[in-house]
Amino acid sequence: MGNVILARMGEVTLKGLNRGNFETQLKHNLKWRLRGFGKLDIYQSQSRIWIEPKEEDNPNFADGEAAQDIMKAVTQVFGIVSVSFAVKFEGDFEVIRKEAVEYTRVLLQEHPEYKTFKVEARRGDKSFPMDSREISAEAGGDIIEAFPQLSAKMKDPDFILNIEVRDFNYVYSGKIMAHRGLPVGTAGKGMLLLSGGIDSPVAGYMMASRGMPLECVYFHSHPYTSDQAKDKVIELARIVSGFSGTLKLHIVNFTEIQLDMVRNSPQDMITITMRRVMLQIAERLAQQNNCKCLITGESLGQVASQTLEAINVTNEVVKMPILRPLIGLDKQDTCDISRRIGAFETSILPYEDCCTIFVAKHPKTHPTKDDVINAEKNINIPNMIELGLKDVETIVI
Repeated sequence: MGNVILARMGEVTLKGLNRGNFETQLKHNLKWRLRGFGKLDIYQSQSRIWIEPKEEDNPNFADGEAAQDIMKAVTQVFGIVSVSFAVKFEGDFEVIRKEAVEYTRVLLQEHPEYKTFKVEARRGDKSFPMDSREISAEAGGDIIEAFPQLSAKMKDPDFILNIEVRDFNYVYSGKIMAHRGLPVGTAGKGMLLLSGGIDSPVAGYMMASRGMPLECVYFHSHPYTSDQAKDKVIELARIVSGFSGTLKLHIVNFTEIQLDMVRNSPQDMITITMRRVMLQIAERLAQQNNCKCLITGESLGQVASQTLEAINVTNEVVKMPILRPLIGLDKQDTCDISRRIGAFETSILPYEDCCTIFVAKHPKTHPTKDDVINAEKNINIPNMIELGLKDVETIVI
C-alpha cells in the first residue's frame, strides 16, 4: 500500500488515567513539527504512532534515504523513543512472507555485505492465526531459501527484519533513536536564563524533555559584549527551540547595571550580586509571561558562584522555584549532551558574554548573609531591577 514512518512512544505509555492527555499532546506536537512535509495522516495504535502521506507522490516517503529529513524531525519531538521507515500492506500470511522476501531483496542490494539476520515478529492483531514465534520462524525460513548466502543469527546479526501484524501489516529494518522524554506542553512553562556558554542550552533542552515549554532571558552588556555574542545566543535559542518548539527570547540591557556594580560593590562579590539581580529580573519577566519557574545551567561546585553557599544566597532573592537540571552532572556529561543536540560548536565560539567580562579575579566562594548585605549596601537593587525591565528586546524564535 505504501511507505510509512513508525514512531515508538516511550515514557508516555507508563502513564495512568491521564495517558490520553499525553498522547494527544504528542500527536499535536508531531503535526506541528511536520507541517512542512506535506499532508500527513498521524494516528496511533497501542504504543506506536504511524505517519503516512495523504498524497501518493509525497517525495519524503519515496524511500528510506528520501525520508531522512522527516525522520530526523520526528526524533526531535520529545515523547518518541525511536523511528523506523516501514512498508505497509494488506493480506494474509502468504502475502506477508512474499513481502518479507522482497524487502530483504532490496535491503541486500543496498547492503551486499550483510551475511546474518534475524526476524522479529509482533502480532498486535490477536485474531491472526499464527503467533509471533511462528511468523518469525516461517518468514526466516523463506528468507534463507531465497538468499542462501544468509544465515540466521539470534545475537548481533547484521540486520533484523521486523514484521508487525495489526489492522495492516508492516515490514521494516533498522531504527533511528530519538530523545525520549515527555511531550512539550504537558508541564508548566519555565524561564531559562540563557547565556552563550555550554551549560544553559543543555539545561533548557533537559527541561523541555520533561514536557516544559520555554522562554529565555539573556543579559547583554553592549558594547562590552559584542553583537556576535548576541547573535551567538540567538542561535543557541534557535537550537533549543528545535526541541522545545517556538519560544521567546528576552534580551535585557545589562550594561548600566553591571557598571554600577563594578563601581559600588566589592570586587570579590560582584558575581554574586550580579546573579542576585539577574534572578530578580528573570523572575519578574517570568511572572509577566506566565512562567512557573526559573531554569539555570548551574552545576554544584563547577565555578565559584556555584558553591552551595553561593547558590543559597542567590536563591533567597526570589520566591519562584529555580530548577537546575545539571546540578549533579560532570562537565564532560554536559558537553556530551551539548554535542548530541548540536549546540556545542556554537557554544564554544569565542564571543564573551556579560557573565565573563566582569568576573572577579578572586571571587568569594563561600559568601554569607553578612557578605551579601555589605556588598549591596551601596547599590540600589530595586532601581537596577526596574532599569533592567525598562529596555527589554523580545525575539520570537
